[in-house]
Amino acid sequence: MKVPEFGTLQMVRANESHYGIGGITSLNDIKDKTGLLHTTEKEGKKTFQDYLLDAMETVNNQQLEVDGLSEKIMTNPDEVDIHDVTIAMSKARMSLNLAQTVIDRLITDWNEITTTR
Repeated sequence: MKVPEFGTLQMVRANESHYGIGGITSLNDIKDKTGLLHTTEKEGKKTFQDYLLDAMETVNNQQLEVDGLSEKIMTNPDEVDIHDVTIAMSKARMSLNLAQTVIDRLITDWNEITTTR
């Protein structure tokens, strides 16, 4: 089969349903049959995307909390306990390292999946 979008590239596909309709569609436009990409509101199930967004929001909130505490300790050191600042900084650093590790693993695994033949 010759695909006009790719010039002279010849592609052989085993199943006609794999031919596609051409063009790139957004993930938000895809109707996922497995339910992994979109939340079904009536069932209240969370998707993988929702879990990732919640985790990133938690990491962001921890970073913002550390910024607020470090600003308070500089402006009014009597109001904030240094131990709270140290604990918040450690929690934020650990969650950021964990998020970076998860992102690296996802990218590595995705590259491995896409290059598997």
